[in-house]
Amino acid sequence: MHYLPPPLLFFLLCSRAEAGKIIGGTECKPHSRPYMAHLEIVTSQNNLISCGGFLIRRNFVLTAAHCAGRSIMVTLGAHNITKKEDTQKIEVVKQFPHPNFDYIFAHHDIMLLKLKEKANLTLAVGTLPLPPHFSFIPPGRMCRVAGWGITEVEKLGSKTLQEVKLRLMDPQACRHFNTFDHNLQLCVGNPKKTKSVFKGDSGGPLVCAGVAQGIVSYKQNEEPPSVFTRLSHYQPWINEVLKKN
Repeated sequence: MHYLPPPLLFFLLCSRAEAGKIIGGTECKPHSRPYMAHLEIVTSQNNLISCGGFLIRRNFVLTAAHCAGRSIMVTLGAHNITKKEDTQKIEVVKQFPHPNFDYIFAHHDIMLLKLKEKANLTLAVGTLPLPPHFSFIPPGRMCRVAGWGITEVEKLGSKTLQEVKLRLMDPQACRHFNTFDHNLQLCVGNPKKTKSVFKGDSGGPLVCAGVAQGIVSYKQNEEPPSVFTRLSHYQPWINEVLKKN
């Protein structure tokens, strides 16, 4: 397939509400991923899209910068997003996309969301730890990604939270992405497997041994690998925003 520029790639992972899971994954045990956040976003064009995210402080969610919008509502503690559950819906009062986010090259695709009020930590709502600044997770590691995105091409999004195990790949596996930067990004998903993230999974965390190592950013088509934002690189920026706000 021909290379698609990142704006079109982003469209693959940012899901419209009426269309949007994880491809090749399984349904999570309800509320077993208490850090997961479901984002309902009203864009500047008044379209409704959805993304994933994850709670890192009681009043801060981390997601992808391309999930920014005119307004965002965060749902915490959800499993089936179409059913009435004991969830916490909290409005985002301020969005902090990385100041160097580049939509064309897909670099610095990371954003902090400040919530209007602090989340109540329960069995269904909790925070996810971040990696140290200088940690560099090696290729070959198996990690997990969860989301409510599309499960099959041309299908509707998942109502329930899905999860898939994906392998961290050598950067060479992402050489067909001509803007891939190994220092800023992770190459995730074995190209010989069908397992992958897809529409609606943007902003969700790549979790390795209980620590968030990446954020779902973009991909070329329904086949792996995908490109994730490398979280360890952004620890100084994250800490600075949290400290000032």
